[in-house]
Parts: sequence; structure tokens; C-alpha cells
Amino acid sequence: MSESPPWRRPPRDQFPGVPAWSMPITTVPQEPFAISPSGPAPVTREWAWGGADGSGVRVCVLDSGVEADHPLVGGLDRAMDVRPDGTGAFVVRPVDPGEPGDTAGHGTACASIIRALAPGAAITSVRVLSNGARGTGTHGTGAALLTGLRWAIDEGYDVINMSLSTTKPEFRDELRDLADAAYFRRSVIVAAAHNMPVRSYPWLFPSVISVASHDGPDPRSYYYNPAPPVEFYAQGVRVPVAGLGGRRMLSTGNSFATPHIAGICALILGKHPALTPFQLKSVLYLAAENVTALSADTDPDGGHRADRTAPDR
Repeated sequence: MSESPPWRRPPRDQFPGVPAWSMPITTVPQEPFAISPSGPAPVTREWAWGGADGSGVRVCVLDSGVEADHPLVGGLDRAMDVRPDGTGAFVVRPVDPGEPGDTAGHGTACASIIRALAPGAAITSVRVLSNGARGTGTHGTGAALLTGLRWAIDEGYDVINMSLSTTKPEFRDELRDLADAAYFRRSVIVAAAHNMPVRSYPWLFPSVISVASHDGPDPRSYYYNPAPPVEFYAQGVRVPVAGLGGRRMLSTGNSFATPHIAGICALILGKHPALTPFQLKSVLYLAAENVTALSADTDPDGGHRADRTAPDR
């Protein structure tokens, strides 16, 4: 009996210090996934983003805010805040002058990763989380998250980084609708898988690009995952990031793997701005570390097309 496909296998045990859904430690050899050529030339990293710096691409970071003057962030295009409007609803408005841009540090860390990979991208911060100082709770609220995401989609951001999720099922349907709206409006949502083996949203939706961690040291090294639900693995263990107050630190989690993919998306879109989310995800797949394009005269089973004899007719 043939081996079950990877998506039907039971969940593997987690390695210590590695977030849930992540790739096995990189000391385990990674098998390449051979694909047949589907165009005039294979998609390489040089074709995908060679020479690009993200210029012309607008990236929105939905998170705890961003410390704009941090040296590793290098400024923001806009800094927005999601706040109650006094009627039970939420509104998006600019962060008040003199108010800290980030009181938790999570968003600053994510923004610094995107800036390092795509220094030319225009980054906007939308604060949907807080440290509880204003009574919104350490992990924010589902309503604030929905408001911030809807605003980012309406504003037409090219890439939306969501290093966060919710486990509450009452927000699932509206989050899915927003994720689909983003997909059809050419806003790419890059979302972190939960650090625990639980169901949360929006990373489980097919219309987003879902990310978990690998423990390698190269920020541009990422892998395709053939075993859903996570689609890609990026650097997420002991990642150098910005800390509050101008500090630098190391952080671990799928939250920090996600902006690596968001930054690479910004590079690709900077070089190929006409790509749809479907095409962008395909380019990410084709340029992944463990995906190998077969030569035009090679069949997937290893034989050469020229060596094959056509059957008698």
C-alpha cells in the first residue's frame, strides 16, 4: 500500500523552542519538489526579485503599532490607530502626536523585518493590538481587528502583514469575507499560523498566504510546505528584530516568520507590479528553496523526453 500523502499524516511532535506548524529543524535534509516547466523559462529568484528593493509597493502592518523612529524601521508612510468611537463601534484615525507609536513592541519587530528585506517599500502601521493600557486588552478585540483589516483593504494596500490571529469562531465568517475581498482587489494578506496547534484565523483561509517558522539563519531563505494548512516556512527562530526604545533583540515565533514573506512579496511586486495574488503565490512557490524546476527535456519520472518513443497508432 502506498504511503499516505503528507496532508493525511498525523501531526508531528514539536521540537523544543519551535512554534507549532513549523518546519522540522534544518538539520533534517529537505527533499526538493520537482516540477515540470510550465512557461518559456523557469521562475528563478533572480527573475522574481533580482535588483528590487520594494519601491512602489505599499505594505500595511496590522499589529500593536510601530515605533517609527527606530533605526531598524526607518520611518513610516502613515501611522494609524483603531479606537472605539464611543458608540460601541471602532474607527481608524491617525495616531495622536506625542503618543507612543507602539507600547508592546510586536509591530515594531515585524516592521523592522520588512524594512530590512524591502527597504524601498512604503510601510503603514495600523494599531489593532495594545498592551492593555487603554483597556482594549493585550490581544485587542475581534472588532478592532476587523475594522483595521477592512480599512487596509479599502485603502488598497499591496501587502497586508498580519502577524496575529483570532481563535474566536464568531469572527471567522467576516474575516473570511474580508480575506476574499482583499484577494479579488489585489491586496495580498500574509498571515501567521498560530504558535500553538490550534485553529485560528485568518491564516487558515486559502485566499491568504500562510506562514510558519524554520530555524535557519538566512532571512531570504524560505520553503514551500506540501502538507497543508501552512503554505510556507520562513526564518522564525531567534530572529534579529527591533525592540522598543531603539533596542535590538532576538525573537522567536511564527509572528516573525510572516514579515519575511511579506517583505519578499514586496520585492516581487516591486519588480512585477501587475501580478495578482494568485500569480504572486505561484511565484513564491516556484522560487522556494526546496522547489526545483525540471529541464524542458526531462520528464517528472527522471526520463528524458528525447529518449521516449511515441506509441504506434
